[in-house]
Amino acid sequence: MVVSASTTNITWELLPEDFVLDDEPVDNVNQPSLAAALTESLELAGKLPENAIATTNYGICATVNGKFVIKAPDWAYVPQITVPREQIQRSYTPHKQGQIPAVVMEFLSDTDGSEYSNKHTYPPGKWFYYEQVLQVPNYIIFEPNSGELEVHQLDDKGHYKLSSSDENNRYWLTEMELFIGVWQGKRENRQGYWLRWWDQDGNLLLWGSELVQQERLAKENAQQQVNQERLAKENALKRLEELEKCLRDAGISD
Repeated sequence: MVVSASTTNITWELLPEDFVLDDEPVDNVNQPSLAAALTESLELAGKLPENAIATTNYGICATVNGKFVIKAPDWAYVPQITVPREQIQRSYTPHKQGQIPAVVMEFLSDTDGSEYSNKHTYPPGKWFYYEQVLQVPNYIIFEPNSGELEVHQLDDKGHYKLSSSDENNRYWLTEMELFIGVWQGKRENRQGYWLRWWDQDGNLLLWGSELVQQERLAKENAQQQVNQERLAKENALKRLEELEKCLRDAGISD
């Protein structure tokens, strides 16, 4: 399959088995936690089908002007793969192995501006690659330290346009059928800003720890209700006994 973006010739080829992938460490200690939090809430809410994949620092490939290009977003979501998972253990090639990603995310950790690079010569910049090569509909850039969030979405001309948030400071992602926004709090001993999902009714997709806490509170509330009902019954019996005693003391009996 061949498509064209300006003078760029794009094809979709599988990486050779002996292709050496970069094995660089992540840029920031927070990146794995941020990515895991996004995936976990999707899975627990039943929003991660078996044939979908959510990736972290995982190579997404294309062949540009006859040369392989691999970019590894900090987080990405592919709605459907069309090959067994064992065939995409090292990398993923859209159109050849499944759909293009619906979302790619980059978590800022430096100031080199690579997330905004529109460089089209080899190797292409991230912006150009996601927009013109992969044509990913949603490109999200998040600054974890400040909580600044940019959601760029493809317009009808195939270019990214900065989206505006709704009244709740959230962004609707049509391909995900979910809102995304910034949440501030604590998880895994990290206090700060996180990216979170909300459904179309505004319900927050919870993490496992939150579900456990929710269940514990439900049990505590249920036990409290039982205790209150028992106490009310005991008080009613006590009042009945006192009334019976008053009647007996007054010489009134059954």
